Amino acid sequence: MNRLLLRNADGADPGGSWNRDPEGIQSAAGAKRNQIAKTGLHLFLAVVSSLFLLFLIAFIARSQMADWLPLTEPLAPLANPWQLWLNSAFLVFSCIALQWSRMAARQARRDATVIGFALGGVFAIVFLVGQLWVWQQFVAWGYFVASNPANSFFYLLTGMHGLHLLGGLIAWSIIGAKFLHRVPLPQLSAKVGLCATYWHYLLGLWFVLFALLASTPQTYEAIARFCGLR
Repeated sequence: MNRLLLRNADGADPGGSWNRDPEGIQSAAGAKRNQIAKTGLHLFLAVVSSLFLLFLIAFIARSQMADWLPLTEPLAPLANPWQLWLNSAFLVFSCIALQWSRMAARQARRDATVIGFALGGVFAIVFLVGQLWVWQQFVAWGYFVASNPANSFFYLLTGMHGLHLLGGLIAWSIIGAKFLHRVPLPQLSAKVGLCATYWHYLLGLWFVLFALLASTPQTYEAIARFCGLR
């Protein structure tokens, strides 16, 4: 009787809001959280881009000094950077695997999502190990951090890129643990997508760094003139 008295003149039940589908509410809340996470990632990538842009400007400006000894000289480590090409291939494979995982997650294929996600992380770890191997080669050849400004920038740029990838691997491991605990795929799909986006960004950034580090002094001079640094 009390419920009938609460009905308004149009026959609407004000208490109907009490009977909303809780799954619908959770879905809306999850979508909002995913949108916030996506926006946060984009803002973070904008900050990272600004940071590396400053590093690259400093790199070009410093390359115009007389004490700069390019790493692409005939006997220098980057005269034939096949090790970096090999590492680049592993990072490409990592991005392909994560993109595959993202597509599988959208199609609700859990097994394919897990396999692609796992391979993406494994290839990224191999990339980092390969970068450490290159650093060891530099040290073995006598190219230490403080011996030349070009060396310093090589360690700085590759190290900063590696640290950002390592941070991504921490997020990857957290999501991987949720897969192991059988968290439903719809709750992880957006996170897999964010991981893939971050990896694609780091791949693009790596190729920019690689192209610059393996360039010739003439290229540095041309960039410096274009940027008004010479």
